[in-house]
Amino acid sequence: MSEVFEVYEHHYWELSANLSSNCTAATVLDGEQKKQKISEIKTGLDDADGLLQKMDLEARSLSPSAKATLLAKLREYKTDFNSLKNESKRLTSTNANLAARDQLLESGMADALLVSNDQRGRLLMTTKRLNQSTDRIKESRRTMLETEELGVSILQNLHQQRQFLLHANNTIHGVDDNVSRSKKILTSMSRRMSRNKCIIGSIVAILVLAIIFILYFKLTH
Repeated sequence: MSEVFEVYEHHYWELSANLSSNCTAATVLDGEQKKQKISEIKTGLDDADGLLQKMDLEARSLSPSAKATLLAKLREYKTDFNSLKNESKRLTSTNANLAARDQLLESGMADALLVSNDQRGRLLMTTKRLNQSTDRIKESRRTMLETEELGVSILQNLHQQRQFLLHANNTIHGVDDNVSRSKKILTSMSRRMSRNKCIIGSIVAILVLAIIFILYFKLTH
């Protein structure tokens, strides 16, 4: 339900109860006091009519399902408003006699009692709805706090993973450096082995030539 509509609705309940009370009170007044009370009633009816128009505009701006529910309630309020307006017209009639006045007073008191009971039920319903709204707000706040805590936990985990990846990256760079150094050492060793092989081969060749020279020298002498 629209919160704006609920605000208008609450204001209308208060205004309707006040108008009902004023209509009842006006039936037992005379002279200037009655005129003043009727003037207050007319002002209240104008305010109530303005509220009903605002409620109608707000209801028609909502989704179809919500609009149908609110318009149904609005029809009840308009019926109540028409009843109050008719009551005001009866109060302003200059042709009413004493008997009609007494009857109107009794009827007005009965209607006021019924309206009062109805208003009490509406106020109780409004209080219940306000409590439900408060509970929903508390639940939403709790959910928001849980979501915030989850977000903080996720950020902490991401930070830890980032640190781990940075450490792993540094470790990989260190391994690459070690591999490069090992490769250089192996290359150097390979070169030394090749050089040593050449030296050994040269020495062997010299020894073979020396042996051949010695054998030739002995055989010829």
